[in-house]
Amino acid sequence: MKELEKAQLGYLYDATSLGEDAKMMDRCEDLCFAYNQIPPSEKEKKADLLHQILGEMKGFTAIKSPFHCDYGKHIKTGNVFFANYNLTILDVAEVTFGDRVFIGPNCVFSTAGHAIDAAQRGAGLSVAFPIHVGNDVWIGANVSVLPGVEIGDGSIIGAGSVVNRSIPPHVIAVGNPCRVIRNVTEEDKKKYKFYPKKEV
Repeated sequence: MKELEKAQLGYLYDATSLGEDAKMMDRCEDLCFAYNQIPPSEKEKKADLLHQILGEMKGFTAIKSPFHCDYGKHIKTGNVFFANYNLTILDVAEVTFGDRVFIGPNCVFSTAGHAIDAAQRGAGLSVAFPIHVGNDVWIGANVSVLPGVEIGDGSIIGAGSVVNRSIPPHVIAVGNPCRVIRNVTEEDKKKYKFYPKKEV
């Protein structure tokens, strides 16, 4: 069995012996490099290249440069996905985003981790667990989402959080480690003012 196949199944794998799979990483790194060199005004060109990088794009997807990922093919975005500057996704395992997901700048989604045992770690053994983000999720700036995490529909992750455990739907969670502080409620619709409409 290939090392990347072991990683996909949640087993320890040898990150120093990826063989042909290492070429996929090189290809992805080259594509990300090219993506990051395209001027922001050339939106169609950027979108075309993003289709080559990501495994699946169900609808509108926009990622501000710079953007980096390991394989790309393990990343799936839903309908309406926006990520601000400096997104990094270590997609040794699958990373899925639902519909209407918004991500602030300087965020990291890492499915990859190293063995806890020092001897195993020194021998290059690593692990990878998938990350799943639901629909209507907003993730603030400078957030790190760690291996195996699921973030439920409609939840908000506050800026600077380190998400090392799964977050339920329709909550606001923040901190290091990230913890739920309250539910999202109907009262939140009244938090910000609408600009008054002009009478006709």
